[in-house]
Amino acid sequence: MVACLGSAQASTLFVSSYNTSEVLTYDGGTGASVNNPFVGSGSGGLAQPVGLVLAPNGNLLVASDGTSQVLEYNSSTGAFVSAFVSSGSGGLDTPTGLTYGPSGNLFVSSFNSNEVLEYDGSTGAPVSTFVSSGSGGLNSPTGLTFGPNGNLFVASDINSEILEYDGSTGAFVTTFVSSGSGGLDEPPDLTFGPNGNLFVTSDGNSEVLEYDGNTGAFVATFVGAGSGGLSAPNGLTFGPNGNLFVSSNNEVLEYDGSTGAFVTTFVTSGSGGLDGSSFLLFAPEPGTWLLVACGLAILIGARRLRRRLIAHTKTTGKRREKPRFSSLFA
Repeated sequence: MVACLGSAQASTLFVSSYNTSEVLTYDGGTGASVNNPFVGSGSGGLAQPVGLVLAPNGNLLVASDGTSQVLEYNSSTGAFVSAFVSSGSGGLDTPTGLTYGPSGNLFVSSFNSNEVLEYDGSTGAPVSTFVSSGSGGLNSPTGLTFGPNGNLFVASDINSEILEYDGSTGAFVTTFVSSGSGGLDEPPDLTFGPNGNLFVTSDGNSEVLEYDGNTGAFVATFVGAGSGGLSAPNGLTFGPNGNLFVSSNNEVLEYDGSTGAFVTTFVTSGSGGLDGSSFLLFAPEPGTWLLVACGLAILIGARRLRRRLIAHTKTTGKRREKPRFSSLFA
């Protein structure tokens, strides 16, 4: 049974520091450097980190570009846990973006093989080549995310497109955003915002672009080149406060999540040793993770109880007395 204890705490911002081969952490509210380097250069083989994601067990997964691995670390201490996905596993060659799908499996963009690969979300065992090489024109995939419609959206860097694939089969659906739409030029990363629209970093012209989340039609230049010092943007994510955070050279910049107006340099150049800020991840502190796990356990337990009651009623025609909560999670 899950013990539902603890209280919600502030978030932490994880940043891949590409040039120093480290993962750094910052206070999610203030941007202050915390316990850096969180993951040191070479830990578990870490070299030139890019994509970041939290696994279902709460550990941090990092795409190690330089060693073609996905590495697992304790998200509280930064201690190395395992090579979650080994080099070459399932055809992995230079992983960039990481995301978990609705199936609970891990999806990885394999930059040099022009594929998106699927792995068991708990063990890291290869499951499938989810998107085959070159499907829909895929060329050097970077960031990837599942959209509100359940489909997978992938930034195709070399041909400057955002491609959409069926979220269950990996079949190509459409070129969601065409090259040059709104000025799109070499997109490293993408994310769906609170308003349901798609936001994309455009490295080639140093902008963040916004597209309709249903059609892919260009909406606006959400953050213009040079705003707040924006240059060659890479990773982006919306924070707990609803604002947009973007990695720019050796900084992390914060923008109003509704208007795109510059707010502040959230992480300054060199803070905590930052050099070459890459992908970003906001994550709750361990206490919050416990509450999330508790809530999920209650939900799962309630669903199990409902299934048992329905099955019992169908079999006997009588409603079954509800069991004690201690038995719900068995």
